[in-house]
Amino acid sequence: MRFSEIKTHLSKFRVGIAGAGGLGSNCAVALARCGVGTLVITDFDIIEELNLNRQYYFTDQIGLMKTVALKENIAHINPEVFVIIHQMKLDRTNITEIFSGCNIIVEALDSSAMKEILIETVQIKMPGIPLIVGSGMAGWGKTNDIISRKIDDTLYVCGDEYSEISDDLPPIAPRVGIVASMQANIVIELLMNIK
Repeated sequence: MRFSEIKTHLSKFRVGIAGAGGLGSNCAVALARCGVGTLVITDFDIIEELNLNRQYYFTDQIGLMKTVALKENIAHINPEVFVIIHQMKLDRTNITEIFSGCNIIVEALDSSAMKEILIETVQIKMPGIPLIVGSGMAGWGKTNDIISRKIDDTLYVCGDEYSEISDDLPPIAPRVGIVASMQANIVIELLMNIK
């Protein structure tokens, strides 16, 4: 299948991304480059200098809302992608409304409590919608430990599932980028299988 055909097929779909940090920004850019038609991106944070070691932002965007800067960056990459942004914190009451109409949702959140809320809400209130989660990407090296795994019919996890982020084991570009690309790759695989 030629790329033009892939892009035409992917342009019909809407993907939600919960979080616009290391995983979310890099995953969104990968999906935009492939031609996914609509991205729904939610985050409430601003860009800080320390984010630049792993997030798809630039020094002149420090201080901007991540969602606004990411929408701007995607427009430079592929202006055909329609980007819907929500500058808010997710909770049990707004997840279904924000991601309504999405074919797939990507989890890219920092807080393990928020990850749990998103997974529970999507699986209970949005049955049948695939959710691709990131877990375990801190530090460097151990590339072969980073895998993707199908948990059930709609839940996938990407990462090593053990390396927790800390001051001594921070997230940096290579491992974060690998996990974000794995998430994007699963999104593309699932969407390409939809007739």
